[in-house]
Amino acid sequence: MQGTIATFDAGTHHGTLLLDDGSELAFGAEAFARSGLRLLRLGQRVSIEAEPDGRVHRVLIPGIA
Repeated sequence: MQGTIATFDAGTHHGTLLLDDGSELAFGAEAFARSGLRLLRLGQRVSIEAEPDGRVHRVLIPGIA
């Protein structure tokens, strides 16, 4: 699943994505920590890995492993 970073708090590492279908999806610090990234910027294109219950497991930048 892919979307765009709508909000990101660099202090808490929580944020929200605007998915391609127009819905918003929140992610927590755990999902950001699993990404291995140091920062996300507003408007940045990302893909996500989700748990079976729909929670975001990991936030990734497309094309970067």
